[in-house]
Amino acid sequence: MTSALHTSALHSLPLLARGKVRDNYAVGDDRILMVASDRISAFDVIMGEPIPGKGVLLTQMALFWFEQLGPNGLNICPNHLTGEAPESVVSASEVAQVQGRSMLVKRLQPIPVEAVVRGYLAGSGWKEYQENQAVCGVPLPAGLKNASLLPEPIYTPAAKAAVGEHDENITFEQTVAMIGADLATRIRDISIRLYKAARDIAATKGIIIADTKFEFGLDAEGTLVLMDEVLTPDSSRYWPAQSYVEGANPPSYDKQFLRDWLETARVNGKPWDKTPPAPRLPQEVIEKTSAKYQEALQRLIG
Repeated sequence: MTSALHTSALHSLPLLARGKVRDNYAVGDDRILMVASDRISAFDVIMGEPIPGKGVLLTQMALFWFEQLGPNGLNICPNHLTGEAPESVVSASEVAQVQGRSMLVKRLQPIPVEAVVRGYLAGSGWKEYQENQAVCGVPLPAGLKNASLLPEPIYTPAAKAAVGEHDENITFEQTVAMIGADLATRIRDISIRLYKAARDIAATKGIIIADTKFEFGLDAEGTLVLMDEVLTPDSSRYWPAQSYVEGANPPSYDKQFLRDWLETARVNGKPWDKTPPAPRLPQEVIEKTSAKYQEALQRLIG
């Protein structure tokens, strides 16, 4: 496993932005170098300690899915990969920071909608269903339980928020008001196709993808392009199929172990209030979180 990279520091390229996990650098005016750090966030707060190798795992998993779903695979939607080596655009002394954990991608006009697709009732969707038998304005049948398989996957978009803020669940009609009916409909329909294809591939590996989110942008010609990361445990709820039981949260291949620990963590003798700074992570939490990500990648790719 590579040494941990909490924050990249490339001087050969201008820094565009730092997200919760990724550091984005400008490569000319038409490309972006996306570097996946080993940072981890929970409850929209970035932890002070990295998870060694996490950025490499996320990048390898995203590349796997781009290959499966893109032009060389099922060809559901174009994606933002350029096919160029990330190492080719940094100085020799910076190669170690980008190797294995970076993607050199097309610069797009991002669409401010998180395209969320749910195949199972979980998380905030389960909470909302208990209140009004619907999720983001999508009515659902009575009698569903926590982790129930939905009759058909549903599209429940969210409005993208700034780093440190919570994305806001919105209705499909609100996305139409934001970006127009044609684009909103295309994003919804493509997202559901992508989710169904990924769900079926993951099922052959003993993995349930309960839900996921996609991000899209437009290129200079107005083509809709899949961008950012795709179908990683950071953007999806991965469950081991052999542990799945309707009515209970299966142990997931993501940061749920970290979230559970944080729920009990104390800062200055008091329960953590989920605002920065985050509690210091014990080594055991770092190692178990890392193991979850590694297991997901090994199951998926072998």
